[in-house]
Amino acid sequence: MARGARVGCSLILSPRKSGKMQAWRRAAMWCGAAVMLLAMMPSSPVRAQDQGTEVRALTIVAPPFVIKQGDELTGFCVDLWNEVATRLNLKTNFQEAPDVSTLFDWMQANDAAVLVGPVFYSTDRDKIFDFSHPVLEAGMQVLVRGAGEGDNATPLRDVLALLFSRSAVVWLGVGLIIILVPAHLIWLLDRGREDSVSSGRGYFPGILQALVWAATALVSQVQQLPGHWLARLFGLLWMFAGVVFIALYTAQLTATLTTQQIRGAINGPSDLPGKRVATIASGPAVNYLQEIGAQVQQFETPDGLYAALLDQKVDAVFGNAPALRYFAAHDGAGRASVVGPEINRQDIGFVFQLDSPLRRRVNHELLAMREDGTYQRIYEKWFGTE
Repeated sequence: MARGARVGCSLILSPRKSGKMQAWRRAAMWCGAAVMLLAMMPSSPVRAQDQGTEVRALTIVAPPFVIKQGDELTGFCVDLWNEVATRLNLKTNFQEAPDVSTLFDWMQANDAAVLVGPVFYSTDRDKIFDFSHPVLEAGMQVLVRGAGEGDNATPLRDVLALLFSRSAVVWLGVGLIIILVPAHLIWLLDRGREDSVSSGRGYFPGILQALVWAATALVSQVQQLPGHWLARLFGLLWMFAGVVFIALYTAQLTATLTTQQIRGAINGPSDLPGKRVATIASGPAVNYLQEIGAQVQQFETPDGLYAALLDQKVDAVFGNAPALRYFAAHDGAGRASVVGPEINRQDIGFVFQLDSPLRRRVNHELLAMREDGTYQRIYEKWFGTE
């Protein structure tokens, strides 16, 4: 019996049996630890992925690219970005900048991962930011008041422009000089006679009477001819010369006014030199306008551009063609119109911080959206079919 007990104890406590028990204990400990870790996690990996990664995006209201409707943002660029964000499982936190300078200042300060808006590619911006693949190619165009006119012409403004034009002043000066010559001749030949134009022999007031007669003979028909035969002959010749002078004067002023109206109209970019032209500050249009000799006025917001045009503070707006066309068709309908060709076409894209890992992922989705037709659907929603 004692021997059997010793044999039983030796079987239970044998190295083989005790090793298996230790292995089971270690396995149980690891399983318990795993269960505890799973219990401590707030959500499963699938649920965390469903929530999406949040990214901060800067933007500025610039229809039709970015439109604010209540508290919601929409527009071509916003819709395009939201589609990309959905495919990348990103949650976007938009922050609206009050003006263009603040927009790029915030971006340079690394306050956001992406800039969503109608930003043209340029060498200066490429030095401090990275761009996505192009989302649109657009050019510059001219916006003017009314139906294709540089300003709202009125008959009163036309008359004032005619009377105070340089040509009118020159012709009036010439007319004054040629009145003085015949007036003195008439006074010298006809003064002191009873039937004379200048009844007194003195210079005053006789010369004044002669000046009135000469001016009247120049512009209309006189009621009295000089009494002296030589003065009367000269007077007849002078009245005929007056008819020719008035005809030439009228023709010259008419031609001058017509030329000024033709030159004053703005029908495209070639008419901008010398004109007051508004554009977005620090944009690519600034250098172009300065090179052609326009009087550039820079504004920080698109609304500032349009207000300056409608308030007649500028003669035209030069900027992003799709944005100008959208304004002319909506808020500016009947008050402003786009004229001339679209020039200097450049690419527009999303803007990222330098060496941003997000850019590559966005570019991949932009290419995929072009291939599957999503890009074309969003484009036609805002710009129609071509």
